[in-house]
Amino acid sequence: MRIAVLSGKGGTGKTLVSVNLAAIAKASTYIDCDVEEPNGHLLFKPEGIQEEEIPVKIPKVNHELCNGCRKCIDFCKFNALAYIKNKLIVFDEVCHSCGGCIMLCPEKALIEKEKIIGKVQKGTSNAVTIYTGILNTGEASGIPIIKRLLAEENPEANKQTFIDCPPGSACIVMESIKDADYCILVAEPTLFGVHNLNMVYKLVKLFNKPFGVVLNKCLEEENPAEKFCLEKNIKILDRIPFDTNLGTLNSNAKIAVRKNKKYRDMFSSLLKTVTKEVQHETITNP
Repeated sequence: MRIAVLSGKGGTGKTLVSVNLAAIAKASTYIDCDVEEPNGHLLFKPEGIQEEEIPVKIPKVNHELCNGCRKCIDFCKFNALAYIKNKLIVFDEVCHSCGGCIMLCPEKALIEKEKIIGKVQKGTSNAVTIYTGILNTGEASGIPIIKRLLAEENPEANKQTFIDCPPGSACIVMESIKDADYCILVAEPTLFGVHNLNMVYKLVKLFNKPFGVVLNKCLEEENPAEKFCLEKNIKILDRIPFDTNLGTLNSNAKIAVRKNKKYRDMFSSLLKTVTKEVQHETITNP
């Protein structure tokens, strides 16, 4: 069972939810696909870390073969190629490694070379297996790392997998959820939170993924995010109250369910609710 946890922006509580669900599930896998700002490992503090660099293919120019036809430049939508002073230049930093320029070159003046864009780490914390993707600063896309993260996992029948997605609704988020069995959307109780919730709501609808919402930082006053869910007939999985003790544990890189019975009970209840939703979805849409 693969559960993807999303939010429209950072700081909403996505990592809080995914880390604590993975921890309370015990025999589980946690995959941090937020490759630009991974922080799940700060809470889990995994041991026995194995590391692998992730390369991509980028074009390299053979200037003796290049005749300056500029077909590669016209093809590239990311402006990663330019012809300057009778010389073809490749800007590695903005190349998206699609390989189209190499395929199109009539003179075969472009070949592939490898470039390291980041790494994947694997470790363990109690019975949880942790995968972390780390994108090098300034790289154009983390999708190759996310693909490797999700391919690296070796799912077992008795294990639950929790995918901590990047914030927002861009292509890296799409890559993170495409094989998920269920999506949890985490939302804050503000008008801005509704805007961000709507972004990921439209995304999971587009991908036709079953989903529910966790309302985080709930206060006694009116909750615009809750109102949005009721108007859209969206399943509310749980309401996590605004809790300074929970916030303190999280900001001090402590996993709440390993420190306090109150939070163990809270996230255990959420996990049971999510599991029932996935089982129901499996029965109704096999």
